[in-house]
Amino acid sequence: MTSSARRSPRSIFLGPSAAVLVLAAAGCSLSDAQPSVPVPTPSAEAAAYCKALHEELPETILERERSDPSPDSELTAGWGDGAIVLRCGVPRPAKMDDPQSEGIEADGVRWMLEQPEGSGPRFTTTYRKAYVEVTLDSTYAHDITPLASFAGPVAKTVPNRL
Repeated sequence: MTSSARRSPRSIFLGPSAAVLVLAAAGCSLSDAQPSVPVPTPSAEAAAYCKALHEELPETILERERSDPSPDSELTAGWGDGAIVLRCGVPRPAKMDDPQSEGIEADGVRWMLEQPEGSGPRFTTTYRKAYVEVTLDSTYAHDITPLASFAGPVAKTVPNRL
């Protein structure tokens, strides 16, 4: 038997093993990917406020580590692999025209509450020069505690409209 004939069975064995390793690595990297979040397209003025806000955001919220969504942008941020997602510079929600819309105040910052069907609550700042949206997963269905973590940074970087 020639040396190439002896290597042949071994190379057949290594081929599928290499393919399995590549597939396993791809599977791991896909599961580690951050959630995808649409990036807003604000005016230049609002984008400047959002950039300043991005620099002030906390690294942890309620023991959830910062893990920004993809694509990477100064207009988005996340904590806890998508449990808490912030988008700055979003359009003014139509629901703000509804006098029956619900609002809350968290440490001096006013937020409008929306409850999209099948997901957790979504809050959008009101009376600010840039709209900041915070979406919480369903574990926060009746908990506004995360908003307190945003109050200081929003108040410091996004001026009141009034």
